[in-house]
Amino acid sequence: MINNTGFTDKGFDYAGKNVVVVGGTSGINLQVAIAFAKAGANVAVASRNIDKVNAAVEQLKQANPQAQHVGVSFDVRDNEALTIGFNTIADAFGQIDVLISGAAGNFPASAAKLSNNGFKSVIDIDLIGSFQVLKQAYPLLARPGASIIQISAPQAYIAMPLQVHVCAAKAGVDMLTRTLALEWGVEGVRINSIVPGPISDTEGFNRLAPSDKLQQRVADSVPLKRNGKGQDIANAALFLASDMASYITGVVLPVDGGWSLGGASIAMTELGDIAAKHGL
Repeated sequence: MINNTGFTDKGFDYAGKNVVVVGGTSGINLQVAIAFAKAGANVAVASRNIDKVNAAVEQLKQANPQAQHVGVSFDVRDNEALTIGFNTIADAFGQIDVLISGAAGNFPASAAKLSNNGFKSVIDIDLIGSFQVLKQAYPLLARPGASIIQISAPQAYIAMPLQVHVCAAKAGVDMLTRTLALEWGVEGVRINSIVPGPISDTEGFNRLAPSDKLQQRVADSVPLKRNGKGQDIANAALFLASDMASYITGVVLPVDGGWSLGGASIAMTELGDIAAKHGL
């Protein structure tokens, strides 16, 4: 069935659609999940922490009590657990209309001090985990109108100090998006990446810029002169998953206020210098 998501005077209409958000229990991904629930969708969220899963489902119910909301707990590195989790989602929803793949790991570390296990851990979560999520979900959405959105990061194409592991992983995630857009387009499945810029009140941003002063420095480096909000990313996801974007696939879309045009390199180099002084 072709996705007939429309747009009303109240916003996007996802009534009757089934949306899965992996990593959807906190930060940007939770705000994306809530946005789809408010737009009428049935939403399933997944992450490793069952307490966070349960809390997220309660927020989804508050956002849309009329829809069906499901929570599952799995580690994206555990393919057997993924199978069980997606079977649970299939039992609840039948098919998936929209998949948001947003599981990620990050911590600041200089390449010289980063352990092999630390590097491998981020690759396993971000890149291998993303592939396993998409492969597990594919049988449930391999039809015209289905949409996959990966939540990437500017490290995919902007070299940043203390982020060699994330830069390598996210570059792979974006090429995964582009390659699968080629392979799965014949089924009618669209797949795109959203690249958030500096998004305030998220764990990742707070780790990289752990003070108000540093976060203001980042905002000053953004052409639009503000750090983003989770709703900015949610709005982009609502659009990319809709019929309004029915001819868009294989796109890596920065949602960053123009930060990737030059300010990101300057800001992150400065933050890297500061972090290095503190022995990171």
